[in-house]
Amino acid sequence: MSALYSTQAHVSGGRSGHGETSDGLLKVDLAMPKELGGKGGATNPEQLFAVGYAACFESAVRFVARQQKLPLEDASVTSTVSLYPNDQGGFMLGVSLAAEIKGLDQAGAEALVSEAHKICPYSNAVRGNIDVALSAKAA
Repeated sequence: MSALYSTQAHVSGGRSGHGETSDGLLKVDLAMPKELGGKGGATNPEQLFAVGYAACFESAVRFVARQQKLPLEDASVTSTVSLYPNDQGGFMLGVSLAAEIKGLDQAGAEALVSEAHKICPYSNAVRGNIDVALSAKAA
């Protein structure tokens, strides 16, 4: 299968380091959050994942709405990414995706979000590995 798109990023210093994409468009200093004993003051991998997932999921919502010719007026997604300890001494993520959908009733908004979850690349990547809670609010 041929990739539709590929990108590359390099990080040195881990959670307290620096990351850049190969095209130079994203350059980010990283810091361990204060809540995890770090100094804070810079972004962290969970924040980057939250932004990426929300953007990708909203695009999936819009894609499904176009495919189904739904009267979607607007959409937005708020993602919450949480870090939890697991029972093997490591860590795991949990995600909550809250979509606000304009132009559909509540049942339609919920159906749209459910369908988007089936096709979103992030959702497909984490399915079975990360608990993802979905909610939709018709606005």
